[in-house]
Amino acid sequence: MTDSSLSIRYLEEISMTALPALHTVYYDGWVLRFAGGHTRRANSVNALYPSTLDLDEKIAHCADLYRGQGLPVVFKMTDAVIPSDLDAQLEARGFALAAPTSVQVADLRNFSLEESKSAVITSERSPRWLEAYAQMNEVPAYRRDLLGRMLDGVLTPIGYATIEQGGATAAVGLGVVAHGYVGLFDIVTAPHLRQQGFGRRIVMSLLRWGQSQGAHTAYLQVVAENTPAVSLYQKVGFREFYRYWYRAL
Repeated sequence: MTDSSLSIRYLEEISMTALPALHTVYYDGWVLRFAGGHTRRANSVNALYPSTLDLDEKIAHCADLYRGQGLPVVFKMTDAVIPSDLDAQLEARGFALAAPTSVQVADLRNFSLEESKSAVITSERSPRWLEAYAQMNEVPAYRRDLLGRMLDGVLTPIGYATIEQGGATAAVGLGVVAHGYVGLFDIVTAPHLRQQGFGRRIVMSLLRWGQSQGAHTAYLQVVAENTPAVSLYQKVGFREFYRYWYRAL
């Protein structure tokens, strides 16, 4: 798919397919995702399609559903939300801005995948990978079961990436291929081993893996304020396609 035909909405759909929530509710053009509070993107309202109901009614209904699950009321926002003034409407109702995030893409068809010492990538999740992934991403112990259940729900090719150093896990990452796109998620290095190239090795290994699974495009999501990660992805060859942010009450 070329840049001219790649839409924000389509890539949002792909990313939701790549990492499904535990429960999804479709409500008058909005996609409401629930995953017990693990990650904002899996526990938020996505206003992707045209609606027919009154906006106040819809916001109130969403708030009731999330509060009924003991969750904050969170909307995931992009420049493609419908209605187009939803961000302003939520701000006027007291929803606070949170976590501006850059969505970046790379065309793998014209991409130079440098050879480097590769990470180990498996299609099966090991307890060791899950433990390292949870620790490095600061997933609380009480949410690790939720994380495992969410990963179990992935129905498309998935790659669990690991680099070992001195008998310990140095870096981990996750890749998921859906509809010709490989998504890279939560690339993280052990704190005492950062700035040593492990993150780059994970990224390049997952890109090569994605190509082997038929992916023509790669994408990732990085918090805009995470300067080291943004710099790494730019050096690798990614560029920003759009941004998303949250409105939370």
